[in-house]
Amino acid sequence: MQPRPRTGGTRPQSARVWNYWLGGRDHYPADRAAGDRFIGAYPQIVDIAKQSRAFLGRAVRYLAGEAGIRQFLDVGTGLPTADNTHEVAQRVAPDARIVYVDNDPLVLAHARALLTGTREGATECVDADVRDPGRILAEAARTLDLSRPVGLMLLNILGHVPGYDEARSVVTHLLDALPGGSHLVVADGTDVFTGERFRSAIHMWNQASDTPYHLRTPEQIAGYLKGLDLLEPGVVPVSRWRAEPGPSGEPVEVDEFCAVGCKAP
Repeated sequence: MQPRPRTGGTRPQSARVWNYWLGGRDHYPADRAAGDRFIGAYPQIVDIAKQSRAFLGRAVRYLAGEAGIRQFLDVGTGLPTADNTHEVAQRVAPDARIVYVDNDPLVLAHARALLTGTREGATECVDADVRDPGRILAEAARTLDLSRPVGLMLLNILGHVPGYDEARSVVTHLLDALPGGSHLVVADGTDVFTGERFRSAIHMWNQASDTPYHLRTPEQIAGYLKGLDLLEPGVVPVSRWRAEPGPSGEPVEVDEFCAVGCKAP
């Protein structure tokens, strides 16, 4: 989601490595090698990836169901896997309209081929950079009615914006263009539970990849939702956002925090 050289798969790219961790098929040897090195340094990353995907499903089901959202703007699409935003939303509301945003050619090619939705709704993919919210909004407006509430999805993408102030500015720009009743869903990696081990693995990743990533604190993640009505349970690990307890009790806590907020009418 940020400007980078087109390396043709010779250097690892975050969307492809994430796809590898989730058990997908769309990755190159460089991505698999980088993913395995990361797992060697920080095995918990696979749990984070899976819990993050599960959180996306729960959040979208809530928005399309209880909140009645019929439009979604998913920035930082990543490669298609199971239970993508449009699939979850259109199971609840077949007329839901979804716009995916990414700027990686491989992601866009796969997305346009595979992310097809219902006849009642719409599913589109646009080429735009997370740091160009004006273009994102202009392209999204071709499919979405930005005078009606939108579910804005920013999962594991703001960490690719180096400066926190810039990341907050992106969120503010996008939210300012959306009406009351819109919701923000945000998640990014933290170092609350695993500290130096996760930071070291991220440092290793940033040296090898063209798509560096920056961990945020839960307080910084909360800052993205300033001025919104924060939904319960607040800013929590993705594994704990409205998840059902399992046979062993509450789900394990992972070092990716999330939150969902609603813009007041």
